[in-house]
Amino acid sequence: MPAATRKGVLAVMALVVVPILFHAVIVETSQIPLMSGLSLGALCKLSFVTVSAFTHWTIYGGLLLTFALTLRPGHEALITGMARRLHGPMYRELAVYTRRVTIAWCGFFAAQLLTSLMLFFFAPLRVWSFFVNILDVPLVVSMFVAESLIRRRCLQNSPRHSLSMILGMVSDIRKSREEAAGSL
Repeated sequence: MPAATRKGVLAVMALVVVPILFHAVIVETSQIPLMSGLSLGALCKLSFVTVSAFTHWTIYGGLLLTFALTLRPGHEALITGMARRLHGPMYRELAVYTRRVTIAWCGFFAAQLLTSLMLFFFAPLRVWSFFVNILDVPLVVSMFVAESLIRRRCLQNSPRHSLSMILGMVSDIRKSREEAAGSL
């Protein structure tokens, strides 16, 4: 199997198959109290809940922190910097728009965290699991689609970019940082 195909299969598994598996295990063990002792079922449930919670909360907390720190005075908003790397010099309208998009993503990340925590503490565990394991990717995709539609409506000369362009840019940034760290 070619390396690119293997990476694609692994990505699909990570984004689709694993969360469905985690949700299924949590649902199937829903009759077992989360802290019911050292039974195999309780330990299994506790493990899947812990991994789901830790992964969801860490990813969204890290993204919120990363995006929010770039909104401080004197810093370039994260999406603004990405747009500049993709499209070159920024015109004022695009710079304002991309700053607002960075703020919108911060709101999305905060909403994900808050909803997850509220469901975890106040809803049945299967409802929380459905939110973090099943709805996660569709909600992220919906946010990207909504931003794209808004961009086309709000900006006269909306820059065009593909997902592969964005991923290539992120990969280039990562490689240059790794090279810089290796030369130290």
